[in-house]
Amino acid sequence: MALEAGQQAPDFTLVDDENNKVTLSELKGTPVVLMFYPFDFSGTCTAENCEIRDNFGGWQAKGAKVYGVSRDSRFSHAVWKEREHFTHGLLADLKGEVATQYGCWNEAAASADRATFVIDREGKIALAMYNGRDKRDHSNVEDFIK
Repeated sequence: MALEAGQQAPDFTLVDDENNKVTLSELKGTPVVLMFYPFDFSGTCTAENCEIRDNFGGWQAKGAKVYGVSRDSRFSHAVWKEREHFTHGLLADLKGEVATQYGCWNEAAASADRATFVIDREGKIALAMYNGRDKRDHSNVEDFIK
């Protein structure tokens, strides 16, 4: 089920690349960007996360917490983040439960499809962008971070 702007963002707790628990509801008062992607170290996923690192620092400058989310482990995330010098966090959704909640789990591929969500300070979805397996364009995301 696809989520839409204006809906309450489903709450979750996942472990990040540094083994910290991240609970969405505890981030209320802060805008959050969630970027679901299939796998660490794959070509398109690396390019997209490098693009976030290189071109979209304005998201964090506006106060947003930015997280990539995939089914890879925190260990894989930590190595990939260090290797690529990512400045955003990476969350381990090992069983795809959060991707399922957000309507972007691809059962046939056993991974998340590409989807980006901006969650506002009140915990509501400001932007829901579903891209399936296609590369996405994040050029308008900053417009939704308030």
